[in-house]
Amino acid sequence: MRVGFIQNKPAFGSIQKNLDRVEELLDGHSADLFVLPELFASGYQFKDKEESRSFAEQVPGGLTTNALTALAKKTNAFIIAGLAEADENHVYNSAVIIGPNGYIGKYRKLHLFDTEKLCFDSGNLPLQVFDIANAKVGVMICFDWRFPETARTLALLGADLIAHPSNLVLAHCPQAMITRCLENRVFAVTADRVGSEERMGALKFIGQSQVVDPDGNILVRASKTEEEVQIVEIDLEKARDKYLTPHNHIFKDRREDLYH
Repeated sequence: MRVGFIQNKPAFGSIQKNLDRVEELLDGHSADLFVLPELFASGYQFKDKEESRSFAEQVPGGLTTNALTALAKKTNAFIIAGLAEADENHVYNSAVIIGPNGYIGKYRKLHLFDTEKLCFDSGNLPLQVFDIANAKVGVMICFDWRFPETARTLALLGADLIAHPSNLVLAHCPQAMITRCLENRVFAVTADRVGSEERMGALKFIGQSQVVDPDGNILVRASKTEEEVQIVEIDLEKARDKYLTPHNHIFKDRREDLYH
């Protein structure tokens, strides 16, 4: 399976411009799955829920979902990307899952970071895995990495790979994702953005989008500052073998009777 990420530098509020830029970045690239950052087309630093609602879209049916659907068809690829989702009176920090044949599903961020709590409602959809190009793919968004239960739940549901749209500002996340992969013997594709926003004080994003394998190897890691598209080939069988030794299975060896 060929998987990749797009590391972009969105201009806040310029959704169409940012969508056009992603299409430019993807031109000439081919993969089974591309992962884009959290809020990749809108920008991140909303002031309050009223402002986030003004940029939020229906999923499916909104501008961003429709544009990504066209792009997925054009590139014959699956795409997982973050956006602000409107649902009646609620606004969610969400990710959309799209394939060459159209909309597949969505995920709503469970663990909101810092001032996101002023701009979004907490996710209310169960964690799940999606069938993508012969793989089982789970989705989590940015700060969800800080809670090991997120990745573990996706792995127990059968995920071979975790797609991780992000807007990272904490320096230790790229290294922490290595641990998440080791804990669960899964691949992870973290797609981060670069640049900064200064709408409510300076906020600098750290880039370093990456693909990590079940043994904790960094297969590719992007720069801290530049827009990039990177693609690697992965062997899904590595994620399906949960034995560390002939006598140690990372799930069967758990002592759930003593964890409570």
